[in-house]
Amino acid sequence: MKLVISRKIHDQVVKIPGSKSISHRMLICAALADGISQIYNVLDSQDISLTRKTLECMGAQIESRQDGTLSVTGFGGRPKPWPDPIHLGNSGTSMRLLAGIAALGSTPYTLTGDERMRQRPMGELLDALGRIRISAASQNNEGTPPVVIQGGDRAGGRTLLDCSRSSQYLSALLMAGAFFDQGLVIDLTGPAVSQPYIDLTLDVMKQFGVNAFQVSDTCYEVPGGQTYSSGSRTVEPDLSNAGYFWAAGAVTGADIGVDNIGTASLQGDLKQAYIFEKMGCTVNHDGRVLRVKGHPLHGVDVDMSDTPDAVPAVAVTAAFAEGTTRIRNIGHLRVKECDRIDAVCSQLTKMGIKAVQGPDFMEITGGTPHGALIETFNDHRIAMAFAVAGLRVDDIKIENPVCVEKSFPTFWQLFDAL
Repeated sequence: MKLVISRKIHDQVVKIPGSKSISHRMLICAALADGISQIYNVLDSQDISLTRKTLECMGAQIESRQDGTLSVTGFGGRPKPWPDPIHLGNSGTSMRLLAGIAALGSTPYTLTGDERMRQRPMGELLDALGRIRISAASQNNEGTPPVVIQGGDRAGGRTLLDCSRSSQYLSALLMAGAFFDQGLVIDLTGPAVSQPYIDLTLDVMKQFGVNAFQVSDTCYEVPGGQTYSSGSRTVEPDLSNAGYFWAAGAVTGADIGVDNIGTASLQGDLKQAYIFEKMGCTVNHDGRVLRVKGHPLHGVDVDMSDTPDAVPAVAVTAAFAEGTTRIRNIGHLRVKECDRIDAVCSQLTKMGIKAVQGPDFMEITGGTPHGALIETFNDHRIAMAFAVAGLRVDDIKIENPVCVEKSFPTFWQLFDAL
């Protein structure tokens, strides 16, 4: 348990480690390439370690340098056999993206995880792989891990994918699609959730020399016969994690900047700074540092379907705003590391804040929060978001604070230094 000390914080600029989403994708693309790639500023976290270990099982050679750079020798799109089950903890990104890579193998891979991971959906991706003659099945016949995936047929072609619960299904198919003879045409049953993460996937693939295209809102295409090119790449800071520091500025009135953020970033969680602006904050982006300065806050009505990881931080900030904040189109948060809608609402209620939830929304009415023991549900984003409340509220205690190591191992060090 960690007691967060309420305090006045001064104006400052913080440096955030590399993006988890981009780190996953760059490691995978480097492993799919022939030759050696150097990846700078890779996030050092539990989830990234799980992706790294799995890629090593598949034949990649990955070496860490003293400066944190990873040197990746790829397997050229031909994963090597690995007979034992591969454990991916509760890393949904690792599970879904690597399921696509497993489809390139000629022997079966068994991907499993912890208790929560074994409850998280995979059926839509398995069905899409089956439509292009890839053997992909859930061992429990419930569409959840453990899953067994065996490639062997590289014809490719056209498939249908339900992407309403996770954009990672589409990213998995896109990254693998370049190796199919006919490439892949992926028809969606409707627009994908979390579109910015798909844009990130397309961008990272392009950096490694592979082109894929969005044909329409419900169709993507990857031409076949392409190869990933090795080289040097750099991971930009994680804007999901930056959001906790912008939220700290929002609730305390301090001017908090995050360094090394380019104006052209494709990370969807860049939008959360502008949600805080809509709530009354001042936002300044000079091309390198993005600053959020808090002012009296008011409730907003916001669609966060594209920025699901930012929802807990925005919801906690809303507890300090005048009026009611409605956060919409977030039903996919119920199948994250925990049911994040229920988790956020239950812990805000503990703090004396009115929080109402529906199947795909939450409403938070600001007030005067009081101290509470915050249950994290082993979810890193719940722990980090509610830490922000502790800057203003006495006696906020965070249960299981080490869960932040999943995505941001240095969080408490940076947060305590505010």
